Formats: sequence, C-alpha cells, structure tokens
Amino acid sequence: MKLYLTPGACSLAEHIALTEAGIHFEIIKVDLQTRRTEHGDDFTVVNPKGYVPTLMFDNGEVLTENVAILDWIASVTPHLAPKGSMGRSRNIEQLAFLATEVHRPFMRWMFSPADAEKQAARKAIVERLALMAEHLDSDYLFGDAFATADALLYVMVRWARDSGFEISGRLIAYAERLEARPSIRETLRAEGLA
Repeated sequence: MKLYLTPGACSLAEHIALTEAGIHFEIIKVDLQTRRTEHGDDFTVVNPKGYVPTLMFDNGEVLTENVAILDWIASVTPHLAPKGSMGRSRNIEQLAFLATEVHRPFMRWMFSPADAEKQAARKAIVERLALMAEHLDSDYLFGDAFATADALLYVMVRWARDSGFEISGRLIAYAERLEARPSIRETLRAEGLA
C-alpha cells in the first residue's frame, strides 16, 4: 500500500491514522506545484485530481479524499472509530464537517489573492474551530479513545495554531495531547515536521 502525501498538508491526517492503525504502507511525497512524485513520476497518472491524499492499494485500486480514506481506515481498524450503533456515522459526520467547513476555508485563506477573501476565510475557520472546541469535553472527539476524525481535527488545529489564529485553549491542549502520542510523534518526524 502506498500513501501519496505532501509533508504538512491535509494528507498528514491519513499518515497519522495509518500509523495509529499499525497498517504497513510506503509513503511517496508529491510536489503539488509540479504534480510530480519524489521519484519524478507524473502524479496525475495515479490521481487525475492532482492532489493529496491518495491511497493506492497493492492491487492498484486508488482511494482519494480525506473523508473516504479516513473512513476506510476506521472500517478496517474498528478501535479507530467511535463505539455504538451510530459510531461510524458520527465519525463521518465530524470528518465531513472538518473537510468542508474548516479545510475548504483554509484553502481560500492560503491561496486567495484577495485580502477580503482571506479575512473572511480566517473568520470562518476561527468560528468553526470554536464550535469544535465547545464540544471537546474529553481527551478526544469521542471521549477517551482516538478516532480517525481526531487525526483530521489535529491537522486543522495545527494549521490554525501555527498560523497564529486565535483559537481556544482547549484546542491548544488537545493538539499538545495528540502530539504526545507515539504515532503522531513518529509521523511528524517522518514528514520532517518535528
């Protein structure tokens, strides 16, 4: 199995979740500007969308998008999904919110040339992360067990914190708790982020 990623990008969530799951995989770094892999290959042959994350299975099948890949990891590693009859749905609910309501504004904030657009995106990110913080009453999103949605929330909080956004102390403490996890320390080192 191969995980195509760009260090520090949203693909960090899949890298964390796969490491946490104990699934064996190879990482292949992608330059998103040139759409070339670290080996010089055309990444759009693997993923015509041209962005990460992309997970390629040993049989050649490809899965893309944060929500889909993180849901797949949780489905094959049940301890990475919340318990109960609604567990999978709750995990997908959080993943979808993070992907659409937090990650998308980050893309506008990072890449829009218009200052007004950047400021509107920043405001949206801060408000949506504040909403997440209000419901973060435990160590993780779903209580005392790490789920794949925690991997994506961690990446969004990391981006906000490292960009100097005003975010809740709960989220800062959350990120620090997660950074103490061996899987996350290992992943950050592997991506050259620690």
